[in-house]
Amino acid sequence: MNTDDLIAALAADNDTKATPLRRSFAVDVALGFTASAAFFFAFLGLRKTFFASLDDPRFLFKFVFTATMAASGLALALRLARPGAETGAAGRAVWLAPALLVAACGVELATVPADQWFARMIGQNAIHCLILVPFMALAPLAGLLLALRNGAPTDPHRAGAAAAFAASGLSATLYAMSCPDDSPFFLAVWYMLGTAIVVAVGWLAGGRLLRW
Repeated sequence: MNTDDLIAALAADNDTKATPLRRSFAVDVALGFTASAAFFFAFLGLRKTFFASLDDPRFLFKFVFTATMAASGLALALRLARPGAETGAAGRAVWLAPALLVAACGVELATVPADQWFARMIGQNAIHCLILVPFMALAPLAGLLLALRNGAPTDPHRAGAAAAFAASGLSATLYAMSCPDDSPFFLAVWYMLGTAIVVAVGWLAGGRLLRW
């Protein structure tokens, strides 16, 4: 049997296992996210102005952005878990969160005086963000990599990167509940730098752990 026949056979077999694969993703992601949430509430917790900020569009946008990251990354990782699968809409969806962020930054540029741009970009907790977003992404990333091993991704590097993008979204959602910085400028620099670190780890880990 040549490589193409093997991939076709695995893809056909994987179609019959779609439900168990989705269940594995759900369980492993939930366990990883629970571990990160436990750390968050034990050591960070909600910011003091959390409930008062629920009517602030910038504060709410953070969760739109991070949830979009998580959802699109999960959809792409699940698609890539199947051998030879076309990414289709899932591959395009991962660009939605960055596109939303670019649009939000455009609004910020138009509505905030230029002398405040740099201060909003630097924020108050840049180093915390750069450390905690990657750190709290580790458990969800481990869960997603474990779930991916139940599939047969033909592009393990890309599958690992997609898993990392999703894990970063989950981690950033937690961190956003504590983070005092709400400007899209801050998200564009520090949240995305943290995400880039996790995606690099996921890309490398996927290439090592998901090969078959």
